Amino acid sequence: MERLLITVPPAIPMVSLVGANDANMLAIEAAFPSVNATVRGNEITLRGPHIDCLAMEKLITEMMVVIRSGQNLNVDAVLRSIAMLEAQPAHNPGEVLSLNIVSNRGKTIRPKTANQKLYVDAIEENTITFGIGPAGTGKTYLAMAKAVAALQAKKVNRIILSRPAVEAGEKLGFLPGTLNEKIDPYLRPLFDALHDMIDVEAIPRLMQTGVIEVAPLAFMRGRTLNDAFIVLDEAQNTTPEQMKMFLTRLGFGSKMVITGDITQNDLPNGQRSGLGIIRDILDGVDDIAFLELTADDVVRHRLIGDIVKAYDKYDAAKTMPHSIRKS
Repeated sequence: MERLLITVPPAIPMVSLVGANDANMLAIEAAFPSVNATVRGNEITLRGPHIDCLAMEKLITEMMVVIRSGQNLNVDAVLRSIAMLEAQPAHNPGEVLSLNIVSNRGKTIRPKTANQKLYVDAIEENTITFGIGPAGTGKTYLAMAKAVAALQAKKVNRIILSRPAVEAGEKLGFLPGTLNEKIDPYLRPLFDALHDMIDVEAIPRLMQTGVIEVAPLAFMRGRTLNDAFIVLDEAQNTTPEQMKMFLTRLGFGSKMVITGDITQNDLPNGQRSGLGIIRDILDGVDDIAFLELTADDVVRHRLIGDIVKAYDKYDAAKTMPHSIRKS
């Protein structure tokens, strides 16, 4: 049995580390049932098997890095940190959770999982990045945060956000109202995300001057987009021809992020998804990255991750040969 003493620096309030009603500490102890942890003042004493004590010490040290970054530590961050340290290969939670992408009105947008940080890093390092994964994994939200950060840093002159209006077949004429009223339901999720990242009163001015443009995919045809950060959302609803059209809009000094969930194709008449085949076409092309996000990266309500995993299990069982299912 090992006895290991951790001294928490005075700059880190113990309540921030152990959590309200010791919630953080209870989550840590639950992950290491073989270790007994005792908190006295600013000292934490660990007693248990050597390797488990070292693992718990590593976790607590990473939690202190998160707190030093100015982030509030909660049970969700603790559980995500445990998962990062147990992953193969392991990731440092302090490095992942303390990465600031963009801040607005006291709110800072950061990755919350190791995969999300890899995704953010890929966007930074590549001209074109594909973020593929289920709902709630932050693939669009983080892409837009990187777009706003690039605009603020003057790396680009404008942001262009686009989605295919697939339910209307991108033929919006039969819908009532003005053009803006017709396309608003399809683009509303992008506006909602923008409101988290830019002052609400500034958005109309930025859109009026063309610094921010939100438009259906059909409006991209025939354009060359220079000095822009371009995000295409719901790309599983593009045809192969539309995907090719979009990618060939890339101009000098621009960056593209394409996001989507290949399991949620809403294209009519069994059409192929442009996102579904794009990896086979572009795999190995330099300066293009593909990042897969999974149910473990869902950062909405915890049930969403469970729901996605349940659907994946159901779909896998359906495609399994009948003889294997019976056995």
